[in-house]
Amino acid sequence: MDITQTVISLSESVGASGNEENAAALALSMLRNYCPDAEIRNGNVIGHFGIHREGLPSLVLDAHIDQVGFIVTYITDDGFVKVGNIGGIDRRLLPAQPVVIHGKQDIKGVICSVPPHLSSGSSKVLSIEDVAIDTGMTQDELYQVIAQGDTVTFDVSCRKLIGNRITGGAFDDRCGIAALLYTLELLSGQDTAYNVTVIFSTQEEVGERGAKIGAFSLAPDIALAVDVSFAYAIGEEESKCGYLGKGPMIGLSPSLSREISDKLINAAEATGIPYQKEVMSGLTSTNADRYSVSRSGAKTCTVSIPLRNMHTPVEVIDMSDVEMTAMLLAAFIKEG
Repeated sequence: MDITQTVISLSESVGASGNEENAAALALSMLRNYCPDAEIRNGNVIGHFGIHREGLPSLVLDAHIDQVGFIVTYITDDGFVKVGNIGGIDRRLLPAQPVVIHGKQDIKGVICSVPPHLSSGSSKVLSIEDVAIDTGMTQDELYQVIAQGDTVTFDVSCRKLIGNRITGGAFDDRCGIAALLYTLELLSGQDTAYNVTVIFSTQEEVGERGAKIGAFSLAPDIALAVDVSFAYAIGEEESKCGYLGKGPMIGLSPSLSREISDKLINAAEATGIPYQKEVMSGLTSTNADRYSVSRSGAKTCTVSIPLRNMHTPVEVIDMSDVEMTAMLLAAFIKEG
């Protein structure tokens, strides 16, 4: 598979939390290449890999399909669209951002920005209540094509940077989905130490809701949540970040299984796959938190892809990290 093109295609598909249908349909078509029984169940994309064998522990590979965005709250008399946030939007970058409103048809717009000549000179960050989208349409025209509750996403396309790096939106967590697909590619035709189920879960950005449903219905013995985490950039605290191009970040936390963390580290070292450690002092704020405590619990760990500029239209990843994440997962699944 062309893993870079897979990331780009997934990233550019639409799927804010609660409205993931388009992105889920694309991911489903990709997953069926490896899991012919894959289906959409309660919004989640779920497929079983290979032949189920009695006596093997069950393993779930999870990556979330949704992205951050906005929801239309109302339309003003003079034709501006007001919104609320879906997930943790970085409000510092909102003025002048191009967006797409997903109504009966897609409507492009721009978030209003006060020119510096007319502002007081202060650098006040917009509150979400102050955000308004200008489409150039009147209130009556807008009522014909959009409605309260429609979702809005950033209007962004991916671009390749120098080396293996690319920038775009929704890499959180579409690059995780691509990593899981590539994992299945690497495992095709090989024996595994687990009965493997893949889930691309919904609504992670609003409380890991899809994973909560998936964890209850699948009840795995082991769960690996593949997500993104912070890659170091100028001005950030290095001790809290990983680095682009240095491999997947293996989670270590009191809320995770140290047994699984150690097995992932051993798998990386045995196969010479570069990796990084991500130490968290409590919950992980990923879908792993849902699997750990569902029903009788699952041995759970996180494997994260380093990413810069999280929850913005210009997220940056290094494709080598996506590939190495898949290689690590494949090594872990083959050896157990």
